[in-house]
This record gives sequence, structure tokens and C-alpha cells, in this order.
Amino acid sequence: MVIAAKPIIGGKKAWVPERQDIIWINCNPQAGNEMRDLHPFLVLSPRIFNERTSLVIGLPMTTAEYNADNPFAVAVGNTRVKKSEKTSYVLCHQPKSFDWRSRKASPHPLKRLPDLQFAEVRACLNQIVQLA
Repeated sequence: MVIAAKPIIGGKKAWVPERQDIIWINCNPQAGNEMRDLHPFLVLSPRIFNERTSLVIGLPMTTAEYNADNPFAVAVGNTRVKKSEKTSYVLCHQPKSFDWRSRKASPHPLKRLPDLQFAEVRACLNQIVQLA
């Protein structure tokens, strides 16, 4: 398999989401109990897949407090929301695939989930889909 280099735009490499990155993505349109609007999103798929397909596979993130009791929500630290500190959760029960280019995804200020927390998210997701 030949792996293409990142395209160069204006003298620098174009941004492409990478596994373990946290990005902003617009979840609209939504249906039923799915998340809507702009949310942080934890990327599970590797950069090469994301670059070639324009798709990104991952898990939405939220600060909704009712997730404290959700066995499939992994707390990954605090974040500042409207002048207060709130716990941020990765929702392992809502894996999604989005066209990150069409939805104009962008890097989130948190940048990347630390390795230990990413392993915890993977373990929780594996309880649901049992891939490994």
C-alpha cells in the first residue's frame, strides 16, 4: 500500500484529523436521541483513512451532567464552559462517522486525549462492540 504525503497548501501541510485528536464537528442534522449542533469529537480513525476518505470515525463528547451515571460515558477531565468548570465525557455508546471536510471540522483547544484516557475509552467501546 502506498501512503500519500499530506497535501501542501500555502507552503505548509494541510490539517487532517488524527486518531486520538479532539476536534470540533457539527452533528447536524440529527435524529432521535443523537447529539446535535457543534460538539467536541474524539477521533478513532487514523489520519490516512481520514485524509483519503474525508470521513472521520469517532465518539462525541459532552459536558451534560446526567452522563455522570452513564456506564458508557468516560469522564476525561474538566473543561471551562460559560465561566464554570464542567466534567467532559466521551460518549462511547454513540460511535459516528462524519464527512469532516464537508462539516468544516477544526482542531479543538484540548488537542488530543492523553494515552491513558484513550485506552479507557477504547476499553469502554470494546464492551459494546467487542472487536478485540
